[in-house]
Formats: sequence, structure tokens, C-alpha cells
Amino acid sequence: MTTQPDRLFAQPHSELQDFAFNEDVVRVFPDMIKRSVPGYPTIVENIGVLAAQFAQPNSVLYDLGSSLGAVTQALRRHVRTEGCRVIAVDNSHAMVERCREYLHAQDSMFQELLPVDVQEGDILALDFAPASLVALNFTLQFIEPEQRLPLLTRIRQALLPGGALILSEKLRFADEQQHALLTDLHIAFKRANGYSELEIAQKRSALENVMKPDSLEQHRERLLAAGFSQVVPWFQCLNFASLVALP
Repeated sequence: MTTQPDRLFAQPHSELQDFAFNEDVVRVFPDMIKRSVPGYPTIVENIGVLAAQFAQPNSVLYDLGSSLGAVTQALRRHVRTEGCRVIAVDNSHAMVERCREYLHAQDSMFQELLPVDVQEGDILALDFAPASLVALNFTLQFIEPEQRLPLLTRIRQALLPGGALILSEKLRFADEQQHALLTDLHIAFKRANGYSELEIAQKRSALENVMKPDSLEQHRERLLAAGFSQVVPWFQCLNFASLVALP
């Protein structure tokens, strides 16, 4: 279960492929996400803290787009509500296999953890059980824009009264100057974490066709259209943010 430093884009690529969560990415993902997403460890740990406030007895907690299970692990560390279980879903076989390894290791370190079911599948086709907490942690931005509202509507319909959706996303900004400033500051963050100009440029190109961020206002409007009554930003660091949406 060792991880490697992220050097995927350190050498020039004659032809860049679209970014994919494959075996190569899985090997370096913990290093990649920590060095690329400002505030990521804070977001993940506090999703567990927030979830403990919303979790209801005998309900499901969903981690959608679970990757290596960081959010699932945080849920299991913090939620002690009787009868809860976690369902973690990801469409990457490589991610799911490594996630199961990490969770097995967590089982050996902690006692009385919530049961978890790690599923390989498409969250757009998921048959939701009644849930008190759903986490979409940097997942929605990889879903085609026209499919986002239907997914959020189905999540809203599955949420129990008093439950919550936690949505974390990279943001774009309608104001061009604000967008340029925060983009530049994000690049500075990646430079400070050891990425070269070549790595930054090549990864940006690889992500261009697969990751399509929305503005905070777009997220708010879509969540309200999906049937949520309140949308509350609880964290932002540069152009990355996390929201709580209430039924």
C-alpha cells in the first residue's frame, strides 16, 4: 500500500491523453491530491466531523466518487451513530481495489468502525437507499454538465429529513480578474509544492476535457433547483470550496 511521488507529467509527452483515474494515477494519487488541492486534508477530515452532526440511526452514508476512500475513512473515524453504514462508490477499478486495501488497514487500527461497502460502479446509475449524509468530494466536476442536476435531484430525493449533502468542488469565477488572480495563486501553490512549469501545463491540458468546474452561484442555483432548501459554503481555499446543502 505504498504510494509514490507524483511525477506523471514530469517528462514531456508528445501526445497528451485525457486525464483518467487509472493504475498510474492510483499509485501517486495521495501525493498528487495533497500537492494540487489547497485545503484538501482539512476538507476531508471535517467532512467526517460534519457528517457526525447529520448522521441518523440505521441510515446510509454515501461517499460518491470515493477514489482511495479518504472521505470514507473520515466518516468511519467520526460517526458513531447506531446502525449507520457507509457505501463508497467509484467507477475506477484501480481506485476501488486500492481503496479496499486502505480500508482493510484501517480496520486493523481502529475498533468499532462503521461497516463499509465499496462498490465499483457508475454513480449516475446508482439505486440510492435512504441516506442521512451524501459526500461528493471533487466528483461532480468530472460529470457531464447536463447530468449534474438529475444526479443531485436523485440525491435530494434519497436524503432523509435532517440529512445533508456535502459538495466539494474546484470553482471558476464569472469575474475575469478574480478568476485570473485565483488561477495564478493556485499555480503558485502547486509551484510551492514542487511542481515544475512543465508538470503544471501538461496536467492542465490533460484535465481540460474531463474536468469542467462551475461557479459558486451555478452550484447554488443547481442545488436549489434539485430541491435543496439551503446551500451554505463552509470552506474555501483559493479556488476550491466545500458546501453543505440541506433538504
